[in-house]
Amino acid sequence: MEIHDTKIWTVDKIDGKIMNCPQIEEASLWIKKNEVVAFPTETVYGLGGNAFSNEAVERIFAAKGRPGDNPLIVHIADETQLNGLVSHVPEQAKKLMEAFWPGPLTLILPKGEHVASKVTAGLLSVGVRMPSHAIALALIQKSGLPIAAPSANLSGKPSPTTAGHVYSDLKGRIPGIIDGGPTGVGVESTVVDCTTDVITILRPGGVTKEELEAVVGNVQFDPALHDHKEAPKSPGMKYTHYAPNAPFVLVDSDPEFLQNLVDKDKACGKKVGILTTGERKDAYHADVIIPCGYRSDLKSVAHSLYDALRAFNETDVDIIYGEVFPKKGVGVAIMNRLEKSAGGKVIKEN
Repeated sequence: MEIHDTKIWTVDKIDGKIMNCPQIEEASLWIKKNEVVAFPTETVYGLGGNAFSNEAVERIFAAKGRPGDNPLIVHIADETQLNGLVSHVPEQAKKLMEAFWPGPLTLILPKGEHVASKVTAGLLSVGVRMPSHAIALALIQKSGLPIAAPSANLSGKPSPTTAGHVYSDLKGRIPGIIDGGPTGVGVESTVVDCTTDVITILRPGGVTKEELEAVVGNVQFDPALHDHKEAPKSPGMKYTHYAPNAPFVLVDSDPEFLQNLVDKDKACGKKVGILTTGERKDAYHADVIIPCGYRSDLKSVAHSLYDALRAFNETDVDIIYGEVFPKKGVGVAIMNRLEKSAGGKVIKEN
């Protein structure tokens, strides 16, 4: 692939005139040329390209090293951009748009005739969302194109929540990164399938099952979240994701049991890391202890999750143990990401 000098465009003042700032202008020119640019959203940083161009989408896959059967999400700035992207919008989807757009919710809809075939990985549906981040919206509006964008990281690594994370992974692989500071939610958007009779969650994220049900009634989780035999309809369903460099294992136990595992590994000469929370960081003795938010506030855990996982890559630990969290509210999204990071490896006390 062609190697670029990766430029960083810093946008530190977000106001109503942002679309006309020179950084957004320059970045949008790359999008119009079917190149790729990294940019912040309210969830994580995305790696964006023209959703109508297979050439641009191929560059996204090449930069990330992403498997070609893993579909992308298309980002829009207003609902008129659905024209050509989708063939129609079901009534349930319209209710969800009204309630949660702009915001961290992706809707799987019947695809339209103009969306690039590589965006959908050959599927008859396409994922679409309207981000709420001012920089993302400005880039889409200025380019005049819907932007296909997965997370702006090397495939399989923790998603980026700062421009520095993006640069660490993709420097020399993409033309530029718009630096808009740290992201907010910290985990990717919730993805729901609106082509089924019952709204189905394909990937848990910033919008919870309970919040969805308050708008459209019964909502179900897709069994494919745990059984990946079919082609994925959403990013994050099929492959191991979000993994730090060292082996990562989840431990479903009290702190004493986890500490016993640490002690056994240290007795064998291993350097051990622990992913924990602010409440428990002083309960352990290990080589590296990284707290990730507070157990009493799971949104803080989601916000800090990828930064904490990436922080272990700056250490020399041989193995990382991570605590588990209750699968309620945003805890469902947190555990989805941690289980992916661990490749399904969980040690249970009982």
